[in-house]
Amino acid sequence: MMRMGMAAKTFGNRALSLPRAAVPACGCPWSCATRSMVALALLIATGNAHASEPIVGDAIVIDGDTIEIAGERIQLSGVDAPEGWQVCLDETGADYQCGKVSARALNIFLSASRPTRCEIVARDRYGRFVATCFRADGEDVNRWLVETGNALERANLNQGLYTAAQAMAQSAGIGIWRGQPQGGRPERITREDLRTEDAQ
Repeated sequence: MMRMGMAAKTFGNRALSLPRAAVPACGCPWSCATRSMVALALLIATGNAHASEPIVGDAIVIDGDTIEIAGERIQLSGVDAPEGWQVCLDETGADYQCGKVSARALNIFLSASRPTRCEIVARDRYGRFVATCFRADGEDVNRWLVETGNALERANLNQGLYTAAQAMAQSAGIGIWRGQPQGGRPERITREDLRTEDAQ
């Protein structure tokens, strides 16, 4: 007997409504091959939505907290490095190009043990992957940036994962913490500061 209506099929935690236009006596609304293809497509889509495979390859440094591997931009999770154009104050109170210094240090660090493997945790508002990355020898790239003073931790995004590493860099007065008072924040010139200077 043929029945009309809708049948709900569940694949993982997702329900799919299938038309019961012509249900044969066996109870299978579509051929087995068609059903298998639909199930496979849903499993692939569900897997891509919830977890991405690590991205592995030779990293190109874009700036102190952004790299590119195989054409994919990757923002390093939980860290905030100066932008390439930014200037910081050193221990003498003089300006230095901390953004370029941070990017150069990251490039040297990654070049010492390739390839780089990035574990994806999210996508940011610009569509870039956000990830924790590791060198081939297992060194945590994100942590290294903070503990060497080449970046600040983004505590609101990583639940204080790099707090101890940042305290160590600040205590040693290295990287962007050069010459900063204990408990202070690194002085960084912003684009607004540059516009104000240009206008004077």
